[in-house]
Amino acid sequence: MSDASRKVVIVGGGLTGLSAAFYIRKYYKEKGCKPEITIIEKDKVLGGKIETLHRDGFVIEKGPDSFLARKTAMVELAKELEIDHELVTTNPEAKKTYIVNQGRLHPMPPGLVLGVPTEIGPFLRSGLVSWSGKLRALMDLVRAPRKSTEDESLGNFIERRLGAEVLSNMTEPLLAGIYAGDTYRLSLQSTFPQFGEMERKYGSLIKGMMTGKKPVETHTGTKKSAFLTFRQGLQSLVHALVHDLDDVEQRLDSAVSAIEQHSGEQPGYEVVLASGERIAADDVVVTTPAFAAADLLRPLVDVTELDAINYVSVANVVLAFEREDVSGSFDGSGFLVPRKEGRNITACTWTGVKWLHTSPEDKMLLRCYVGRFGDEEKVSYPDEELIALVRKDLRELMNITAEPLFAEITRLPKSMPQYPVNHLRHIAEFRSRLNRMLPGIYATGAAFEGVGLPDCIRQAKELAGQMADRLAR
Repeated sequence: MSDASRKVVIVGGGLTGLSAAFYIRKYYKEKGCKPEITIIEKDKVLGGKIETLHRDGFVIEKGPDSFLARKTAMVELAKELEIDHELVTTNPEAKKTYIVNQGRLHPMPPGLVLGVPTEIGPFLRSGLVSWSGKLRALMDLVRAPRKSTEDESLGNFIERRLGAEVLSNMTEPLLAGIYAGDTYRLSLQSTFPQFGEMERKYGSLIKGMMTGKKPVETHTGTKKSAFLTFRQGLQSLVHALVHDLDDVEQRLDSAVSAIEQHSGEQPGYEVVLASGERIAADDVVVTTPAFAAADLLRPLVDVTELDAINYVSVANVVLAFEREDVSGSFDGSGFLVPRKEGRNITACTWTGVKWLHTSPEDKMLLRCYVGRFGDEEKVSYPDEELIALVRKDLRELMNITAEPLFAEITRLPKSMPQYPVNHLRHIAEFRSRLNRMLPGIYATGAAFEGVGLPDCIRQAKELAGQMADRLAR
């Protein structure tokens, strides 16, 4: 049993901040403590990058559009909020994904997992890689493994095991939607640590994936799906959290300008708002992007590790069409565009086919992605210019010449954190320093241990558990 009450201030009202409030309240109460929680958000709405638009019978995601089902934290939270009945799966008829190669759409071979072939026959028949590239990839089966557990870049790893062609033609486009980054700068341990483990255990990435391959599909009701979302959009989860947190003070349109330590003996802090208002806190949880967290914490602690996390800007361009006006069979979920193709878009999701609930039957919704590391300037182009570039790619790759019914553009500046090599070690060092120098101040979110929506919830939940455990000490 700890103190009767404890003041907790959460900086940032995105999914991490809301989840932190939910689980801190739950776990503190289990320890006999009634927390007084305040969420401070600089924007006028909560939910961060999650934003769902309902327009003309369409369900349009302006931010993230789904989440990985096998990462269970989001499904578990939906169950706790009693909205799991709203979860929907991808269209089981839209399993095929295409990758552009030399200006043409090629189906991704069955058994390909993040560019790693787990079925040799379909890989050999694929038009995505030349015969020399295929032979180089199969050399993975006999190449000596690297035994070191030292981190390396994801790009170096894939090129070392499977060759440069598989990396550029398959792996890089598959990862563009997750990180929009440069694979040669991304940490293997922070993104796909299982790859390194498989090399050490099986001596080959392909052997490891074949031996240890588990289905990535998760049961939801009677169907299976690798990805899930909510029938009325991802904002359903945000609305449910905000409603459930009715006993939590939610301060919107309020920027935090500083965090200051109390001068007394007891550890404690004041969160200073841009308005000049001061809010007392026993615990402060910073859930903002790394660059914003670094600016807040810099006067109090060394933030070198946070400064090392770069961010990439991206944009989503959603186009709606009359179904009869768009050619093509739409026999899959969409296509990915390798960097070497030199296109304006990095990928296109055939949203109206992949997610049947998002479009009226006689309409088609396409969602195109723009921006990746080293190619971010188009994100800030004027609307008409950006739409024209996207339509140019759709015309040349899919022969779509029709005028869209409408377009919705979402720009997400500095939204995709890039985990540098040795990121996990650096973050552990930062958190150790933070805990030592500023007990009661915590930092978490997409910049730390996973960029996906379930990762953000999981990190918030784990932190809340650690904070609650400290109450009894």
